[in-house]
Amino acid sequence: MTTKTALDLAPLSPAIGVEVRDVNIRDVDDDLFRDIEKAWSDHAVLLFRNQTLSKDDQTAFSRRFGPLQPAPNNTVGRPWLSDFPEIAVMSNIRENGAVIGSLGSGEAIWHSDMSYIDEPPSASLLYSLEIPDEGGDTGFANMYDAHDTLPDSLKSWIEGRAINHDASRDSSDGLRKGFDTVDDPRTAPGERHPIVRTHPVTGRKALFLGRRRNAWVVDSPLDESEALLDELWAHATQPSLHWHHKWAVGDLLVWDNRCTLHRRDSFDDKARRLLHRTQIRGDRPY
Repeated sequence: MTTKTALDLAPLSPAIGVEVRDVNIRDVDDDLFRDIEKAWSDHAVLLFRNQTLSKDDQTAFSRRFGPLQPAPNNTVGRPWLSDFPEIAVMSNIRENGAVIGSLGSGEAIWHSDMSYIDEPPSASLLYSLEIPDEGGDTGFANMYDAHDTLPDSLKSWIEGRAINHDASRDSSDGLRKGFDTVDDPRTAPGERHPIVRTHPVTGRKALFLGRRRNAWVVDSPLDESEALLDELWAHATQPSLHWHHKWAVGDLLVWDNRCTLHRRDSFDDKARRLLHRTQIRGDRPY
């Protein structure tokens, strides 16, 4: 994909994403933001380096993409930042013996953010404040290409079918506050969304898988659902669809949650990692 724009864009990989060079997002005017929004629509993931953002700066820039979605329910059942309930804190840091954020230091599996709600976010913006020397990289996978390269037989198999997206656990397998452990995916709490969604801006088709654990293909026998989901996930997460970002302090990533999956590598729990994420309200997948 190519974009004619005043922005200086550098591809991040053959699969997905561009770096937006020499832009301070605190100084973006309306004309420049239209170019940024177009690049985001065309490339699904944007990287801005060397940013210095307060919480107000991040939320203000995020609102230009649309109304903010409150941060998701977490393992403690309350916002990490009482003054900024729309900021999700991603951190392994402990203060006075208590965690200050979600996901810890372990692997965060492939997922799309908050797919278990009725109207999942259209976008997420993740800003780095403290980063370990090694590990904690974030990977992205292109779900447009995942859909377009499906075998015809698999496309036919998933036509008109939906997945129930489990709400009980986060992407690091933490049980969210107020939920019970799910023993049967058919009983998992959450929302049902089509396996193939239509992007409301581009009109393109994309796989919309959410996350693998406790997913269920609605109205299917459990063994059939498990086999179908295993095949879809193997296809959607193949390396040819990936790009992986090695973080530096001051990086801001913006991704389209409707047509990507993302994951995080584990890192040494003795190292400190702190990032702030905002989410933009979306609409119901169709």
